[in-house]
Amino acid sequence: MPHAAITKARLLSLAFGLCAAALFALPFQAANESPSIQKLDPALDSLIDPAAPIERVANGFKWTEGPVWIPAGYLLFADIPSNTIRKWTPGGGADIWLQPSGYEGSTSYGGPEPGSNGMTLDPKGRLTIAGHARRNVWRLESMDPHGQITVLAEKYKGKRLNSPNDVVYKSDGALYFTDPPYGFRTQSDQDPDKELRINGVYRIPHAIERKPGAPPDDSQLERVVTDLPRPNGIAFSPDEKYLYLDNSEPEKVWVRYAVNPDGAIGHAGKLLFDATSDPAPGSPDGMKVDRSGNIYSAGPGGIWILSPEGKHLGTIRMPEKTSNVAWGGEDGKTLYITASASVYRVRVKVGGVRPGAQP
Repeated sequence: MPHAAITKARLLSLAFGLCAAALFALPFQAANESPSIQKLDPALDSLIDPAAPIERVANGFKWTEGPVWIPAGYLLFADIPSNTIRKWTPGGGADIWLQPSGYEGSTSYGGPEPGSNGMTLDPKGRLTIAGHARRNVWRLESMDPHGQITVLAEKYKGKRLNSPNDVVYKSDGALYFTDPPYGFRTQSDQDPDKELRINGVYRIPHAIERKPGAPPDDSQLERVVTDLPRPNGIAFSPDEKYLYLDNSEPEKVWVRYAVNPDGAIGHAGKLLFDATSDPAPGSPDGMKVDRSGNIYSAGPGGIWILSPEGKHLGTIRMPEKTSNVAWGGEDGKTLYITASASVYRVRVKVGGVRPGAQP
């Protein structure tokens, strides 16, 4: 059941007094500057070396998103404006892996983001994709980009989803995803194709058990969060007691929700951090957690690192607007960062919680 709304007034009043001074103190990272790591708390030293090099491994794109590390040793990420999913291999380039990845019409889309968005692996290692402009959530039954697909969700109570944005599995096989309007041609709540008034967060119980090729069972789709106007990034704490969500606009906030043993959301969210007043380019977007529960999330000026309690420990300051992150490499200690035109990586000290069967 949907829980009580977090109002704009409540969000701002809870956090503004605590955060305003620190936020206004953050330096602006100009587009021609090199990336750097800004330490705001001594605890950051145990997570990442402030002098760690940040390497750009691929560039030449329009808006990269949805990175996921594949255990075979490569990274997949979406380039949304070109309607593609790209494959990057260490030591090689980034090639088109799938096109189209989102919108499948025969005419020009007419909007800025026709492609797919967030990606993850299910507990069986199958790739699950937020269709974005395709307006559904779907799964590949093998790592063949042209193999069989299974659509997991496309309607809620008979109405088409907006544009699924980011996806995460719970270990019991349930899938959770966010559904803001950014895949619409106008990217607004007034878009003529928008059927659902609420930009919600949804759960598909037992999604892992959906038979390959079976049609979506929309009677099973549950809307679990309704109080964020633009829900975007989504992640679980390592023990799965909490679901983390962020909101991109007008409030730029990270929120934590308690998760009941049955997977339902227990109560209204707790505000972790409010970055609404930060003038740097970018908003809260895709996020992941490390094995100690710290949150790494796209945000104003780069990748924000928050403690499980919401303390801002530091920021990986980036010369481009960032969108998402993924843990990669053999040990899960390489953080891949998708940004406007590029993909970056940096080594960390604490490995990340990775999807699927990856350790």
